[in-house]
Amino acid sequence: MTVQNSAALQSLAERLDPEFTLGVAAAAFQIEGSLKADGRGPSGWDAFAEKPGSILDGHSPAVACDHYNRSGEDVALMRELGVDSYRFSISWPRIQPDGRGPFNSQGLDFYDRLIDQLLAAGISPMATLYHWDTPLPLEQGGGWMNRSTADRFAEYSAAAGKRYGDRIVQWVTLNEPVSVTLNGYALGVHAPGHDLLFNALPSIHHQLLGHGLAVQALRGEGVTGGIGVTNLHSPVRPATGKPGDRMVARIFDILMNRVYADPVLLGRYPKLPLVVRPWFRSMGRISDADLRTIHQPLDFYGLNYYYPVKVAMGRGTVSIPANNSAVVARLPFHEVGYPEYETTGFGWPVAPEHLSILLREMKDRYGDALPPVYITESGASFPEPEHVTGPIADTKRIEYLASHLGHALAATSPGGVAEDVKLLGYYVWTLLDNFEWAAGYSQRFGLIHVDFETLERTPKESFYWFQALSRARSRR
Repeated sequence: MTVQNSAALQSLAERLDPEFTLGVAAAAFQIEGSLKADGRGPSGWDAFAEKPGSILDGHSPAVACDHYNRSGEDVALMRELGVDSYRFSISWPRIQPDGRGPFNSQGLDFYDRLIDQLLAAGISPMATLYHWDTPLPLEQGGGWMNRSTADRFAEYSAAAGKRYGDRIVQWVTLNEPVSVTLNGYALGVHAPGHDLLFNALPSIHHQLLGHGLAVQALRGEGVTGGIGVTNLHSPVRPATGKPGDRMVARIFDILMNRVYADPVLLGRYPKLPLVVRPWFRSMGRISDADLRTIHQPLDFYGLNYYYPVKVAMGRGTVSIPANNSAVVARLPFHEVGYPEYETTGFGWPVAPEHLSILLREMKDRYGDALPPVYITESGASFPEPEHVTGPIADTKRIEYLASHLGHALAATSPGGVAEDVKLLGYYVWTLLDNFEWAAGYSQRFGLIHVDFETLERTPKESFYWFQALSRARSRR
């Protein structure tokens, strides 16, 4: 019996509510390519990728998957896949090259075409306004360390809302502000490549302020779609029961999870242990007016989940592909592994039960303030060949997706550990193998294999598994 027709797949399909959204996600910078093809300006990531040693093996994002020129082909593949929704991102520098001032009509037209292609294929568009590609002039002016970037982001969001607000079904303001701050401004392993450690914390507040202003801007333009935000969240556990490990786990949980979600959902930053308050001094005094701006009513909250985190007190190393920075060794805590779990190609533990834990933690912390939830990213990379002649038997990816979706459904069903969480949907990361940031083309997350020499698309077995799951469920 094939995986497409297995009893396990049928059982999983039967647990899907007719209104539950099955989707795929992608990001503009990782798939589009075509810098300057239509007047797109450079982003901070373009500049970062040009620095020797920034990207594994010197890989370039200049072409990526060439989605800019192949969007029709890719939408046709999504239609064949049978997904309800496509979560894509709008490239800020493609529609506003300088991050301020005039908007680029050709760039705006590209997303018009993409949205119309999706709707014609019966696929609901979920648009992310910021997936890390800050226009280079803004990055050179301080990026998210500069408060004015939040105002520029609001202006850009208003323009996107005005142009596409009649057709976008869901809007995501920011994608993973934690990754932008931690990897980009604190550790220097992502664009813009700053290693500010705790002095990077103002970039958190300015991103959240930008989020709140963007929500206001979208609603001011009268968009018809729901509005939310997406962050990477992970349950954090101490390596041991020692007081020091418990303390740093609490601190890392604040840095990874609560410093982002608390202001958005509760209108306040989390209370800090006295011992670490000096580390947060760079954020300065936060005004009540800023908190009111950040704390906007939301229609949904997006969770990106990949793996749980375990931390220990003291210095160590953290593997952040592709170029682990020496600055990590200066931190007063370090991550430790989960040897009991299998790992992905990135070395991340495969721990689907921790997704259930995460959903429970979110509800416990935020109660009625937690809106309905989408899992806006969930997926895994595994070693795969660069060139193929047919579908790859990516059984591990199928197992990963089935187990994570299954745990999410079980947790939020009656009698589940998070039965009071309203789970609206699950988006696979990702549709296509793509440019995986600092890891270049070394990590393949896609349901579809991309040959980065010929750009040929070849659906993997996981593609046909997801297709079969979509077809087997009860329809709306």
